[in-house]
This record gives sequence, structure tokens and C-alpha cells, in this order.
Amino acid sequence: MSLAVGVVSNCKSMGFDDKDNAGADVPEAQHVGKTVHENESGDERGTTLSRHMSEGSVGVTEDEDEDVERKIDLGPQCTLKEQLEKDKDDESLRRWKEQLLGSVDMNSVGESLEPEVKILSLAIKAAGREDIVLPIPESGNPNGLWFTLKEGSRYSLMFTFQVSHNIVSGLKYTNTVWKTGIKVDSTKEMIGTFSPQAEPYTHEMPEETTPSGLFARGTYSARSKFVDDDNKLYLEINYTFDIRKDWL
Repeated sequence: MSLAVGVVSNCKSMGFDDKDNAGADVPEAQHVGKTVHENESGDERGTTLSRHMSEGSVGVTEDEDEDVERKIDLGPQCTLKEQLEKDKDDESLRRWKEQLLGSVDMNSVGESLEPEVKILSLAIKAAGREDIVLPIPESGNPNGLWFTLKEGSRYSLMFTFQVSHNIVSGLKYTNTVWKTGIKVDSTKEMIGTFSPQAEPYTHEMPEETTPSGLFARGTYSARSKFVDDDNKLYLEINYTFDIRKDWL
């Protein structure tokens, strides 16, 4: 959760050149141009004309390309269920989809284009202790103090979540921690991409150590978010926790 990693440091430190006679050369240039074109064959005229048109249209083409990039049309979207049912009689294509999508529970696949991710619980794991399981309130914001950590203890955070309807791409966890109104830590963790299934997924964060000392102890406020590659927000939790001399 990176609940207080940043607290340690905070506790320690708190063309062409234009010429004057260009105008006089214009009639001569026009005359020469006319004489040259009169002596050129039809193919040569076509080549010359094509070259001039290409040069003159470069700027327009670049502008048009920029417009195209801004208006990329990915074509019609379809649900995961529709994708799985397409070409189901083609054995090689079916195997390719299975390799690409992995094990998909058809009972968890809906008609929606949007995936649904439900965060079921968060658990704090510490050696020699039972896991502290934190159910997610319906409102998303726990009332009062949510949990307490012992100073100087090693712990890790584990998420349990469920994915349904469609594949969720690039699910991420972000966490920001404040103490007395000052931001002391900010964390971002990529959880991954998951296909819908009835069985919940779990993801365990790397182990961390809570800070210790007089200035590290106290009450903290935090905000955790779960978002995907499209910045779709699945859960936001605002809560408070304590770091004390011992576990409660």
C-alpha cells in the first residue's frame, strides 16, 4: 500500500534568397518557361505538372494527416461474447482466441462493452500474524479509523477483486498518503489485464516496512483508487489509519 514509505524521509529531513532585381527577371522567366514547355513532349509536360502539383500539395497533405490522426475511427465495437462466438466453427481461429484471451468463463461474460471490476476486499499481511481483512464498504469510504499498523513492521497488501462482462486492460492501483495535511507518500502499481471469470482474482503488493519513531507515529489519511488504461474509475476509498508502537 506504500502507506508510509515516504514518511521516513520526511521524518529525517522534513527557400530562396529574394533580390532587388527579382521583379525585373519575372518577364524573362515567364518567357523562358513558355519556350521550354513548347519544346517539351506531352510526357515531359505531364511529369513537370505532376511534380509541381506534388510540391504544392505537401502542406495540405500534412494537415490532412493531422486531421486523420485526430479522428481515428476504430470501427464498430462488439462485446466479448460476440467476439467469442464469431467464427466458432474455425478450429484454428478458435484456438488462437483461446490463447489470446485465456480461460474465459462464459457465465461471467455479459452483453456490455464495458468491463466491470468489483474490489471485494483488501488484506494486510504480516509475518506471525493473522491477515487483517478489510471489507470494502458500499459507500467506498470507511467510517472512522480503518486499521492500525505497528511501527517498524514488515507488511504487504493483497487485493481481492472480480472481473465480469469484458476484459479489463491495465488495471492500476494508486495510493496517496497525508499526515497533518502534508503529502508524505504516493504510489502507483500496475496490477494487470484480466478476463472475466466467476472466481475472484488476487494480487499481492511488494513487501514494505512501516517507519518508526516519535514523528512517524500518529494518524494518517489516505486515498486509494483502482483505474484501467482508459482511466475508468472502479473504486475510490478515502480512509484514515494509525501507526503505533504495537498492533491493536
